[in-house]
Amino acid sequence: MEKNKSKKISKKLLHKYRLVILNEDTFEERLALKLTRLNVFILLGISSIILVGFTVLLIAFTSLREYIPGYSSTALKKQALELNYKTDSLQQILTNNDRYYASIKKVLKGEVSSVEINRDSIIDAASIDLNEIDLNPIKEDSILRAMVDKEDKYSLFDSARSKINFVLFPPVNGEISEAYNVKEKHYAVDIIVAKNTPIKATADGTVIFSEWTAQTGFVILIEHSHGLISVYKHNASLTKAQGDLVKAGEVIATAGNTGELTTGTHLHFELWSDGYPVNPTNFIDFK
Repeated sequence: MEKNKSKKISKKLLHKYRLVILNEDTFEERLALKLTRLNVFILLGISSIILVGFTVLLIAFTSLREYIPGYSSTALKKQALELNYKTDSLQQILTNNDRYYASIKKVLKGEVSSVEINRDSIIDAASIDLNEIDLNPIKEDSILRAMVDKEDKYSLFDSARSKINFVLFPPVNGEISEAYNVKEKHYAVDIIVAKNTPIKATADGTVIFSEWTAQTGFVILIEHSHGLISVYKHNASLTKAQGDLVKAGEVIATAGNTGELTTGTHLHFELWSDGYPVNPTNFIDFK
């Protein structure tokens, strides 16, 4: 039975038919084709594959795909990519700002763990270890140095200031009433001064905070180079605002007795290096 069925199916597939095209008026035979069902199936299959392939190529490599729902235009993709890069950059900036503000918050509240920093750690961090550098100049380097020397010989600007020349200026001079004490979390020195004594910037920098606080009165923070921040608390008044640029020795406030955490007219002075407190007396002579 199964053999008979397979024979019938193969007979039907291979049975020949004649496709004739006639002229309707004269009944003249214009075209005649001999076909089988198998040939028709194969022809239709190949035609379908070619049609699908051509459609895919047409959509993939031409702008027609932009008119098909679900496909975005090239301009939109480019815009989305640029926005993605910008968003990533903004996220990095926000992360860095958050870390920076967290560091400033620690400076204001004194919520840090103590670390041991050597006397000359700040200056040493700004200098270069010459033992690790090959100082033997090559020919091209010698030529470049000669050219630069000629250009800078009559320069009016000193743009090659060395970091080693970085020094700290005493904000005030006076007796220290309370010294730097890590165990008691007193990350500062208190200097006894007369009321309204000018308070001066310890180094060149930018004012990053200049406001009134309930506990420490008028407070001003200055950011210097090499990751150094100086803090001045309990002032009677402030002469600089946030964002101002100051020079070493420039008056930034006047001494006072403001805030809840004070027992007399004095300057509460702190130094922070890369987010950690350091003893100001290691770098500044207040007498």
